[in-house]
Amino acid sequence: MVEISDSLKSGDVLLIVDVQKDFCPSGALPVEGGDTIVPVINRLIKAAVAKGVPVYASRDWHPAGHISFKEAGGLWPPHCIQDSDGAKFHPDLALPSSTVIVTKGVRFDQDQNSAFDQTGLAAQLRKDGIRRLWVAGLAEDVCVLATVLDACREGFKVVLIEKGTRPITAEGGEKARRQMKDAGAHIAE
Repeated sequence: MVEISDSLKSGDVLLIVDVQKDFCPSGALPVEGGDTIVPVINRLIKAAVAKGVPVYASRDWHPAGHISFKEAGGLWPPHCIQDSDGAKFHPDLALPSSTVIVTKGVRFDQDQNSAFDQTGLAAQLRKDGIRRLWVAGLAEDVCVLATVLDACREGFKVVLIEKGTRPITAEGGEKARRQMKDAGAHIAE
């Protein structure tokens, strides 16, 4: 982690994607090893705070019966339902009080995998003078992928912290990393 923490500077942001209880073991939609990224992310948070780099954290925040749920014709079991225990951030995630929370997945008529999808995040980052995003979170091959691709499309430099993310499947993770690299993202260990 020394290399990454030494690289953090003004104009950067640490963006943590959906490290919520439902995406960790024993959650409604668990990513295998999803909780193992929490210590990695906590070290990054500590480094970011020490350097004055802002921390943003996105969260799925679905209404009951959301369009992405199987019961409504979607792909996923119900997860991250608004105000539920499963929608809370992982209890060991040490988010500072200054963390900017980005809420997504609230629309009734569509899913929002990306933290940029109709949230105003790109405009806020530009307003804050952000040029580079350091990204970690869950799941690498769904919401992290969508967020990184949108960040690249928006013109931000993006660094994916490989040890700070886990995919739903190994194959999905490999494919996602290729897509992110092809879009211009850098993958950092």
